[in-house]
Amino acid sequence: MGTLHRNPPDLDPAVLLASGTGAPARQSLPPKGSCWYCEKPLDSVKRFCGKDCADAFDEERELFHSDR
Repeated sequence: MGTLHRNPPDLDPAVLLASGTGAPARQSLPPKGSCWYCEKPLDSVKRFCGKDCADAFDEERELFHSDR
């Protein structure tokens, strides 16, 4: 039997605001079976495959949300 991969639930911006930037806090992201940045397969607990991807995710979110 194969592994079921579920899409993460819609993220509620009101719940996931991080330090006023409008970017979701990475700790609030649900584990989804792959890295939130590079999509590398992961276990059912991790959100990122490493510090580089976690930091890059934060940088992109900050840049994207600072333009608004």
